[in-house]
Amino acid sequence: MAEQVDVIVVGLGVGGEEVGGKLAEAGLAVVGIEHNLVGGECPYWGCVPSKMMIRAANALAEARRVETLAGRAEVRPDWTPVAKRIREEATDTWDDKVAVDRFTGKGGRFVRGYGTLVGPGRVEVGGETFEARRAIVIGTGTSASIPPIEGLAGTPYWTNREAIEVEELPASLVVLGGGAIGLELAQVFARFGVRVTIVEALDRILAVEEPESSELAAKALTADGIDIRTGVKAERVTYDAGEFTVHLSGGKSASGEKLLVATGRRAQLGELGLDTVGLDPKARWLEVDDRMRAGDRIWAVGDVTGHGAFTHMAMYQAGIAVRDILGREGPPADYRALPRVTFTDPEIGAVGQTEQQARDAGVDVRIGSTPLPSSARGWIHKVGNDGFIKLVADARRGVLVGATSAGPAGGEVLSALSVAVHGEVPIERLRHMIYAYPTFHRAIEAALADL
Repeated sequence: MAEQVDVIVVGLGVGGEEVGGKLAEAGLAVVGIEHNLVGGECPYWGCVPSKMMIRAANALAEARRVETLAGRAEVRPDWTPVAKRIREEATDTWDDKVAVDRFTGKGGRFVRGYGTLVGPGRVEVGGETFEARRAIVIGTGTSASIPPIEGLAGTPYWTNREAIEVEELPASLVVLGGGAIGLELAQVFARFGVRVTIVEALDRILAVEEPESSELAAKALTADGIDIRTGVKAERVTYDAGEFTVHLSGGKSASGEKLLVATGRRAQLGELGLDTVGLDPKARWLEVDDRMRAGDRIWAVGDVTGHGAFTHMAMYQAGIAVRDILGREGPPADYRALPRVTFTDPEIGAVGQTEQQARDAGVDVRIGSTPLPSSARGWIHKVGNDGFIKLVADARRGVLVGATSAGPAGGEVLSALSVAVHGEVPIERLRHMIYAYPTFHRAIEAALADL
């Protein structure tokens, strides 16, 4: 016999935990199912510990800039306090008791295990079957996508998880993939003295963002001593005597003590039993509408929906799903102003469409840009001031449809640009705003003047 409940949440990552907790607080009988750690990738292997690593690495870089600005500083990197902080402050040594208690404290019932759909409204986990009167919510996230490179399987390669958990740094590291995760971790390890090589099959790193962002990131990473190989494919991997060798197209190779595979993320839909409810288990993502509905009494949130592997996206979608399940009014999903930040130094923040995406969409594009070092704050900041503001405008409508903010506080400056894109604030109104002096965000005014 199936146990009757109101809502079953399969996957308690950021989005699933938020949905389950809010619905339980609203008085519904909620069962939350998670086979790994409650809270998901972000607090244990993603945003939180990686940004602790980045904060530490950036402190080293700033100390090395002292001589240009204020005297002398002796810098001796030590990974021990970084690993200790990740264990003790971020992850409780990868123990989710606090998160489980948080969920059950809101009234949810927690079940550890793999949840599988076994028919409309029904989920099986560890020999128990639950039936949802109201909703099933899927928030099973994504896992590292491992390419089928000859020789890779069976070797002790790293994904982002092993890189975050590392207690002692290797002497050398090869990073497969030039996206945000690969670049952030590469820069961290390089600043702690690891010899790093990045291998990217496309013709530039950070290829999903503006070409100017790719150039800026390449310049910064090269200055940190990183060897960047673009436009080359990893054809074969060998592992011998504690060293990886990645054999590349063109007859060259890259070697390192460790190999980090950072070639994207993928949803694990085949394990969910989606075929029992009429959904495609072979799909790349679980498709949802603008209310997060994936099927009859089925909702999905977070990475599994394919709208971006961002904590803020999961939380945004969770809010929409909660409203819809409870029958409350609220706006549907709107992804026009999706903000994203690559936390390299300099930070590269972006929102909305890139120039090329806007042109491909048929927008009458106008571009405005300004280099950050020429701004008053950039000049004051001096060393470490690389960056720019780039605006992508729809000339016909007179609004911004995208923007990039790169620099020492790129992710923070992005907030103003996100409001402008999301709110479709007229460009003429933006031009006549008062921008505080001397701030990094004042460079937005110069970029507007360049439109």
